[in-house]
Amino acid sequence: MPLRTLTDPDILPALDPAFIRPRSAEALGPTEPAPRILLLYGSLRERSFSRLAVEEAARLLRLFGAETRIFDPSTLPLPDQVAGDDHPAVHELRELSMWSEGQVWCSPERHGQITGIMKAQIDHLPLEIKGMRPTQGRTLAVMQVSGGSQSFNAVNTLRLLGRWMRMVTIPNQSSVAMAFKEFDDAGRMKPSSYYDRIVDVMEELVRFTVLLRPHAVQLVDRYSERKQVGVPVDVATDLSSIAIARV
Repeated sequence: MPLRTLTDPDILPALDPAFIRPRSAEALGPTEPAPRILLLYGSLRERSFSRLAVEEAARLLRLFGAETRIFDPSTLPLPDQVAGDDHPAVHELRELSMWSEGQVWCSPERHGQITGIMKAQIDHLPLEIKGMRPTQGRTLAVMQVSGGSQSFNAVNTLRLLGRWMRMVTIPNQSSVAMAFKEFDDAGRMKPSSYYDRIVDVMEELVRFTVLLRPHAVQLVDRYSERKQVGVPVDVATDLSSIAIARV
């Protein structure tokens, strides 16, 4: 199974617990079962800063009450490389996306853009497969790491892709400049404003995921899709129709 094992999942040395609300989403909607969050990163380097940033994000998500899974793209083939996409890593990625209620995408910036590894993972997620939609209606947080000064090229592209995949991309985002300076030898992020922003983004992602949870089905209910599958609206039972009906 191409999943990363999260080391020290409950150890957060860069976090000041005095300012944390572990149940910050509790009043927004049902928090049980735990919100399911899939995390993707965009580099296969042994010391991958996008992976390390995603691991920090996963620890924070756990703190905020979410269940997390980190996909390992090291065995993922290129899109269209395998006939019919019949490959275990492709199947696993799609199943994880279907499992998720929200996602985190983190890419290095390379030549002013997201990496091919990041794009390949997104390209393996179809808008629709066998009547199911692996990304539609799910929340999304976007992050990037850079080797140089701070920029927003990668997160801007990830936002565009999230919109194309019909995801609800949250307002906040993270861009870590000179990432090689922000992690210690053990791969843990040092205290900084960059770390604080990742805390903000993960807190917001959990809140939006919980907030949208009771309305997930209605938010992705589309005329064109009802028409495509031939399912007319029953005005006698449809709550939206009843609410706007004229007496």
